[in-house]
Amino acid sequence: MTSKSLTGLLLASTLLGSAGIANAQDAELTIESWRNDDLEIWQSKLIPAFEAKHPGIKVKFTPSAPAEYNAVLNSKLEAGSAGDLITCRPFDASLALYDSGHLAPLTDLEGMKNFGSVAKSAWITDDGSTPFCVPMASVIHGFIYNKDAFDELGLSVPKTEAELFAALDKIKEDGNYIPMAMGTNDQWEAATMGYQNIGPNYWKGEEGRNALIKGEQKLTDDVWVKPYQTLAKWKDYLGDGFEAQTYPDSQNMFTLGRAAVYPAGSWEISGFNNLADFKMGAFSPPVPNDGDDCYISDHTDIAIGMNPKTPNPDAAKAFLNWVASPEFAALYANALPGFFPLSNEPVKLDDPLAQEFVSWREKCNSTIRSTYQILSRGTPNLENETWNASANVIRGTETPEDAAKRLQDGLSSWNEMHK
Repeated sequence: MTSKSLTGLLLASTLLGSAGIANAQDAELTIESWRNDDLEIWQSKLIPAFEAKHPGIKVKFTPSAPAEYNAVLNSKLEAGSAGDLITCRPFDASLALYDSGHLAPLTDLEGMKNFGSVAKSAWITDDGSTPFCVPMASVIHGFIYNKDAFDELGLSVPKTEAELFAALDKIKEDGNYIPMAMGTNDQWEAATMGYQNIGPNYWKGEEGRNALIKGEQKLTDDVWVKPYQTLAKWKDYLGDGFEAQTYPDSQNMFTLGRAAVYPAGSWEISGFNNLADFKMGAFSPPVPNDGDDCYISDHTDIAIGMNPKTPNPDAAKAFLNWVASPEFAALYANALPGFFPLSNEPVKLDDPLAQEFVSWREKCNSTIRSTYQILSRGTPNLENETWNASANVIRGTETPEDAAKRLQDGLSSWNEMHK
């Protein structure tokens, strides 16, 4: 039997009517995952909540080490020994699993209606027709700041870039704090917490990202160059020796109270809560001009799909529909502050810093990192090149215009929409 015909049979057999629910009884499901750090949360909170509503289904969470997950999972899938449910990394790694027949299509899963197009974008076919994983969480970019330092210096939360630079100037002039904690040694944070953090306000989020994929915009257009021009100004606020400063150095600098502002991803929240002995706040990327619409990088991070060869497809579908529910969203988000539900239903978070981040969805437009879908499938890899370009621009070793041209030339060398 071909994988396509097998998939068709599975789809026909897994629609969750009353018969499907009955058949889901007395089943055991195994979840494959790379997130071994949240094993306790699955065992103590998530799985018991599901099993309480589905007493006939038992669930086991069996993670692998993160660095080994792809290889271990692929070996299990080839051997036919993989679990019923497969935790999905975003974009091409999971798309390759689907194309190889290792993830079932979820077009008919009832719970998928709870997610919008941005939420599904990391786990859907290129033509946007077939989702294959249920979105679980995203991370949001912005800035975390030392509230005590801001109060001490009489600073307000900046809403525009001019206000941000004015605040950084005051912090620098005062001299008691490094204005902003970020280095360029590891390069990725210059792109992830730098360019991809502030950039969506310029290229208008999904509008610009999709235009770039279609070849309707180029990286040399103003909306893609201007974020680099703004990023180049950060150099004056990063403190001495930022060129050799690593990512852990920056984390320590901020949590020890030596820096006032930290360009951030929301995944920092739990760690920072445990380490910082001062009050923290967060603000969304300041807009270029007063009155501009705001955009946030609300980046798809983790999802879960179904192994087409599971012997328990009805039980697996029941679990996936539960993952798509508001109950799961609230449990997961509060157990892991900084990893935010992707469903359309708003979730109230207990952690005030996490609640501040997620509240931006109500006032700003969500998008994902511009390099992650389709545009980094060739050589040179646009994502990795963006790391290098962002670090160079901050260091002042490459102009914004030269960096943008280099990235566009690289993309044009292999991407058909840019030739």
